[in-house]
This record gives sequence, C-alpha cells and structure tokens, in this order.
Amino acid sequence: MTIEWRYTDYPALGVLSVSGHLSGQAAARFAGAVGRVEARGTGPLILDLAALQGWSVEGQDAIADAAARLAACGRSVELAAIPADGSLVPGAGQPHIPVHPDLDSALATHHMH
Repeated sequence: MTIEWRYTDYPALGVLSVSGHLSGQAAARFAGAVGRVEARGTGPLILDLAALQGWSVEGQDAIADAAARLAACGRSVELAAIPADGSLVPGAGQPHIPVHPDLDSALATHHMH
C-alpha cells in the first residue's frame, strides 16, 4: 500500500495532507513530497495525518527524517491527527515534533483558520 499527498501553502506555513499507509515502501514517496514542500514553502510544516490509515516504524522514521531535513532549513514540523496505532518518538538529537489532535487545532496554534 502507498500514500497519496496534497500540499496547501498558507502565507505563514504549509500543510501536507497524507492518506493511505506510511510504510517503508511508501517512505520514498513521502520523502519526495517533503522535497517538494521544502522547495515551495516557508515556515512550519503541519503534517495532516487525519486520513492516514496507519504507519510502520519505517514510516515514523521517515517523518522524523523529514523533521530533521526541514530543521536544517530553519523550518519546524508539527503533526495533526496521528494514527491511533502509535505515537511518534523522535530519536536523540532529532527535533521535537509537536502533536495536535486535529488540523484545526494545529492551525489555531498559528492563529490561522
């Protein structure tokens, strides 16, 4: 199973909505999406995972890698609506990744709706 993604660029942040199952097989597609986001957007990136059906350890690692990649560019990553089957725990030395219950809450944190 793979993922589908859609990017929405707001004036002060971006939202990458991801659906499907983020597994090791889908990690390269996800990394490609993050590469496009890195080239197009500015400010924090909110990963909207409301439509994500699940994620593997490799998928979680891909998110942590994306957070590190964007942190190197001065951008942060936040998660909205993580899958019920787990939580993301960044490794030592990786950037902190805030988690919001849903996209509306994440946008409200940045005074956007």
